[in-house]
Amino acid sequence: MPGKIIVGLDGSPESRAAAEWAAREAALRDMAVELVHVWQPVPEPTAQAPLLGAETHQHWTERVPREAAEGLRLRHPGIEVTTEQRTGVPADALADAARDAELLVLGSRALSGLAGFLVGSVGQSLVARTEVPVILVRAGAQAADEHVKDLAGVPSAATAFRPVVLGLDTDNSDEEVIAFAFEEARRRGTGLTVVRGWELSASYVHSLAAGVDVREDAARVQAAVLAEALLPWREKYSDVEVSEVSRLGSPANHLIDASHDASLVVVGRRVRRSPFGVHIGSVTHAVMHHATAPVAVVAHR
Repeated sequence: MPGKIIVGLDGSPESRAAAEWAAREAALRDMAVELVHVWQPVPEPTAQAPLLGAETHQHWTERVPREAAEGLRLRHPGIEVTTEQRTGVPADALADAARDAELLVLGSRALSGLAGFLVGSVGQSLVARTEVPVILVRAGAQAADEHVKDLAGVPSAATAFRPVVLGLDTDNSDEEVIAFAFEEARRRGTGLTVVRGWELSASYVHSLAAGVDVREDAARVQAAVLAEALLPWREKYSDVEVSEVSRLGSPANHLIDASHDASLVVVGRRVRRSPFGVHIGSVTHAVMHHATAPVAVVAHR
């Protein structure tokens, strides 16, 4: 039985974009897609309204996943697409549905200007509590967006994939996150761009204050650190072309910049059990909200 990719579907443009992404990923992985729609029962006063009764509401909630599944089967022949209707709190129901899945795919609302896209409360909750990789897909995302333009400069899904981008913190790197990024690049037959941002240490800052610019020396040291961390992965995935980007400054900003030319951005989230709630991490949080490419958040310990 093939593995499955779960999609949280509510009928919105962003959730439909997520379903399309999941179908394309399912073709790369030889997996099935399951569309999960969570039905929240109508409160009693609303259920008594003539136009918004419980039966009418249930009819629409059943129609949404059925029609979405029919469309996916037509556009992606050969992909097994099933639907599941659940009742309850969306974040709880989707987290439960994703326990045995390979991926959980969610939509994110597209925003104009510099805002990028915004991950809603359900998405943030699922990223923070789900231990399977969570993919966030912005509304309006198209297959062609993940590919390089053709020779005439026209977007096309028939050209090569853009590179996969991995955000790597060499001080807290995890094999699961790195392996996920390499595997995604291999599936797409594309390269992997590994991005690492760093800040000057206190000793470097003191040198600058003394009139000695040591940034070039620091850049060489940091580049060497990244190269060393990736050496065993280059050997393991010799068929994946790797580009290393080590730059002074905010890791989140560098990853957001790199997302403009990426097919997928991969970041990690450390699983932390704490009585004070869940924690996503500032870099991952920023990338989730502002990257222009789909974002994969991979939990690790």
